[in-house]
Amino acid sequence: SVGYYEAYYLQAQRVRRLIRDEFLAAFGQVDAILAPTTPGPAFALGEKVDDPVAMYQQDVFTIPANLAGIPALSMPAGMTGGLPLGVQLLGPHFGEATLLNLAHAFQQATEHHLERPGGVRE
Repeated sequence: SVGYYEAYYLQAQRVRRLIRDEFLAAFGQVDAILAPTTPGPAFALGEKVDDPVAMYQQDVFTIPANLAGIPALSMPAGMTGGLPLGVQLLGPHFGEATLLNLAHAFQQATEHHLERPGGVRE
């Protein structure tokens, strides 16, 4: 693979550009995108720490925003089985203020940010 480094890098840059362009097209229609932060609830404390693949898979939904270089934030969206769920807001380049305003409005309309898993103190 050493001899193919440049080809791999160039292909990765092409794919990244396609992802960015898809997001830019979407933001021509909407101000923000709401998506799950993770495929499921958080792990219980101490669970799966010895499974790097499972840990990595929990972050898989955050990868597109990172590749596109766009702002995103994650916020609490409720609980399931006593464990927190999160959603993320993604926005266009320089759209941080819009994302923060949307997140603030969501927190004003819900109490998810006040919920705590069992055994967790403030």
